[in-house]
Amino acid sequence: MAARVMQRHVGMTNPVAGERAPEFSLPKDAENHVLRRSELAGKPAVLVFYPADWSPVCGDQLAIYNELRDELGRHNAQLVGISVDGVWCHRAFREHRKFWFPLLSDFEPKGEVARRYGVYRAADGIAERALFVLRPDGVIAWRYVSPVNVNPGADGILDALEQLHAEAA
Repeated sequence: MAARVMQRHVGMTNPVAGERAPEFSLPKDAENHVLRRSELAGKPAVLVFYPADWSPVCGDQLAIYNELRDELGRHNAQLVGISVDGVWCHRAFREHRKFWFPLLSDFEPKGEVARRYGVYRAADGIAERALFVLRPDGVIAWRYVSPVNVNPGADGILDALEQLHAEAA
């Protein structure tokens, strides 16, 4: 077990609250449109790393966030999903589940952005189930890594957004 954990973290950073979130540029659709982390500046952002489209836990988790559109909007927060699946898989999953937020493809080089955020499972070839709330200036306000088979829900995200709102007031 220890060897697996060590292998998983080789070559990865592990940004924590108070540090600037690593930059990224990831495809958001099959038309070669990309989203950069810097484009999220100016508003709070929620980054949702998840293992795979079409898995039951991932679908349930993202469906919760889909239902929170108004609540996230109240906080002026942007929501972005990130997994190692390709843009075509994301497109089908997003359309089927009617998600209003973008799903970004960390497909090639596989898991590069998940590695920058310290949440890539090299032995499994997937991202951890991890949540990051970013301040409008791109600094990490909160992060949480859930067991991969557990839906973390939205309480932590909403608490972090409330805290950002209170700090701004």
